[in-house]
Amino acid sequence: MECEFPTINATNNEIKIILDDVKTIAVLGLSPDASKDSYRVAEYLKNAGYTIIPVYPKEDTILGEKVYRSLGEIPFEVDMVNIFRKPDALDAITDACIERGDVKVFWAQKGIVNNEAAERARDAGMKVVQNHCSMVEHRLIHE
Repeated sequence: MECEFPTINATNNEIKIILDDVKTIAVLGLSPDASKDSYRVAEYLKNAGYTIIPVYPKEDTILGEKVYRSLGEIPFEVDMVNIFRKPDALDAITDACIERGDVKVFWAQKGIVNNEAAERARDAGMKVVQNHCSMVEHRLIHE
């Protein structure tokens, strides 16, 4: 897939509302490696008071939290998915979010854009953020 410019995206005000409202964040692609962006961002968000749910194909715990192999395995409500995966994975992630029915925010991290998947997420009622780092946005608003 070619690099895309996000044509579907939340405004700065919508991002502030999202970060003020969500409580539970499933982090898709949360690496156990502390040097990786996904780990640093999830650790920051956990320390900021959010409930973090690691979704990763290996490991039993990351950041002291139980790891789930897929979004569908999480047995409780998920407010937001925070995605650290390649853009072409967003199609299947959108399907999983729609299937769950409880995901309110579809957040693709910095450098991750898939407008087709974002449009489907938006059409299913989710707020969509693409190509923004949730840690950076939180810091801009709250510190």
